[in-house]
Amino acid sequence: MNKGILYGIGAYALWGVFPIYWKLLKSVPPLEIVGHRAVWSFVFVSVYVAATNAWGGFRPVRSKPKILLVYFATGTLLSGNWLIYVWAVNNGFIVESSLGYFINPLVNVLLGMIFLREKLRPWQWIAVGLAAVGVVYLTVSYGSLPWIALSLAFSFGFYGLIKKMAALESIPGFALETGFMFIPALGLLLFLEFSGRGAFGHQSALVTLLLALAGVATGLPLLWFGAAARRIHLSTLGFLQYIAPTFQFLIGVLIYGEDFSPDRLIGFCVIWGALLIFSVEGVLHRGNSASAAFAD
Repeated sequence: MNKGILYGIGAYALWGVFPIYWKLLKSVPPLEIVGHRAVWSFVFVSVYVAATNAWGGFRPVRSKPKILLVYFATGTLLSGNWLIYVWAVNNGFIVESSLGYFINPLVNVLLGMIFLREKLRPWQWIAVGLAAVGVVYLTVSYGSLPWIALSLAFSFGFYGLIKKMAALESIPGFALETGFMFIPALGLLLFLEFSGRGAFGHQSALVTLLLALAGVATGLPLLWFGAAARRIHLSTLGFLQYIAPTFQFLIGVLIYGEDFSPDRLIGFCVIWGALLIFSVEGVLHRGNSASAAFAD
């Protein structure tokens, strides 16, 4: 099998089993978990940059210091996304969280249309419209807006939108993002420690170990994703991205026994139908474009 596909499967599979990781840390408040995740992620990516001598990736910052503002924004969005996700997982909303990442590709298309003036093709309009119908149905059947799913989808969507226009590659970009998170996150952890409320070193050895490894757990799939993106077609990577929310959905229903009522099934099926239309349309469009280019 293509090594890029293996890297992609590894990245999305690891992201897919994250609910189990965060569930093991349920005794730790979500904000403290995110603080550790930010601190240890910065340590991990800093060691990686130093070990690989990848300092050249930061060169554009010297000529354009305003780039730092871009990564301050993406760091803010990413930390907010992390906080919502960890809170949702540890409060019994894994299924709804998975919904957010199922609809994220459609949110990306919508944001591209609004902010980048990208034109949607007819079947893309149908996919986006069908997903909207699914969200409305879930809202009516729940009696409330699925805010967790929408918050995750749109925070990660805006994160991707800004990153698309950013100047740096993924690793130096991630280093800057976590660098902006590092000081406030470290300040939070020190405050909790000195006020006697910190979990690190004060709960079980497993909890302390998992908090310390949060940076590796965050950074490793990112490295694998970057390796996959360089080796395989974007369309293949697009299909692989559904591994993560599928794993999350199955973990929520089968392992943690979250409710999946008939109303939820109908709403999810509508959205899955939208994703199927979106994915097939994308493959056919790229195939037609390639054929036309070859004919020319």
